Amino acid sequence: MNKTELVAAMAEQSGLSRKDAEKALKAFTDVVTDELKKDGKVQLVGFGTFEVSQRAAREGRNPQTGEVMPIAASKAPKFKAGKALKDMLNA
Repeated sequence: MNKTELVAAMAEQSGLSRKDAEKALKAFTDVVTDELKKDGKVQLVGFGTFEVSQRAAREGRNPQTGEVMPIAASKAPKFKAGKALKDMLNA
């Protein structure tokens, strides 16, 4: 499912217009992004949690030359599914 299909499905289920559903989706993604930028987390009970994962600095290898090269520390977004979502998928 791509963004257009998601917006259409949201509009159909909620009774909103596609334009309003797209605004709601954009607002949701903006709020989650802003919270993750502040190293916070967004927890939706029954669905899951969006949070930031810290990756430590490490050494890697160039696959072509085998040369050792440093890989800088970084942050990555992470989603952990909630129990209700997992149970629904496995039912």
